[in-house]
Order: sequence, then C-alpha cells, then structure tokens
Amino acid sequence: MQTIRAKTAATNGSERAGPEPSRDLSALLTGGATAVAATGAVLAATGTGSPLRASCALFFLLAAPAAGIAAALRGLDPFARVIVALAGAVVVDMLVAQSMLALHHWSLRGGVLAVALPGALPLLLPVLACRGRGRTARRTRSS
Repeated sequence: MQTIRAKTAATNGSERAGPEPSRDLSALLTGGATAVAATGAVLAATGTGSPLRASCALFFLLAAPAAGIAAALRGLDPFARVIVALAGAVVVDMLVAQSMLALHHWSLRGGVLAVALPGALPLLLPVLACRGRGRTARRTRSS
C-alpha cells in the first residue's frame, strides 16, 4: 500500500491565505461607529422621538470632530492621536455650543450641523487637494 501525502504550501510570515483578523475587527468597528454616528445625526436632524436619539446624537457630536482631528494628526502614535482627537472634539463641541448660546440661536439641528461641518472639513481637504493637483497637471500638459 502506498501513502499519499498532500502538498502543503510553505507558510512563512509574508505569505498568508487571508486578511489579518485585527484588520477585519478594526474595519468592523469603524463601520459600526460610522453607522451609529450617522444614525445619531439623522435622528437629531429629523427630530424623531426615538429613545436612541440622545445617545446616538451624543456619539455623533464626539465622533465627527474627533475623526476630523485624528485624520489631521497622522504623525502621532495611535494612543496619543485618540487622546488628542477626543480632547479636540470636546473643545469643538464646547466652542460651537458657547457661540450658539451667545448668539441666541441654539437648536439641536443647528448644533449637529455646526459640529458636522468642521468635523468633515479635515476629512475632505485631502480629497479636494488631490483633485486640484490633477487638474493643474492636466492644464499644464495641454498648454
């Protein structure tokens, strides 16, 4: 009787069959956080009387500016980036609330919108800068 051995691929550290589990978990958590924040923004903007409105809106008010600040601080180590981003998010929230109260224009919808715009700006700047460079390069080549 003959023994048949299955060929096994050599697996060293550089060759893996699938994506890393930690990468999958971080993508899953990021997607979940984005869904909760978007739900909070939508619930607060529409004025829906859901029991989840307050907690999801509070999560949005912290997550939106924190994501923008964290995107601007790519050079820091991850723990320092999280701490600085959360502290900056609290500062942005307080400045928006203080200015809206001082101008007598406080509303939940206005607060969500006023926090969403500065939070999205650092995330959109690299996209706009890349598009601007591409147009400039095309114009100089065609001239």
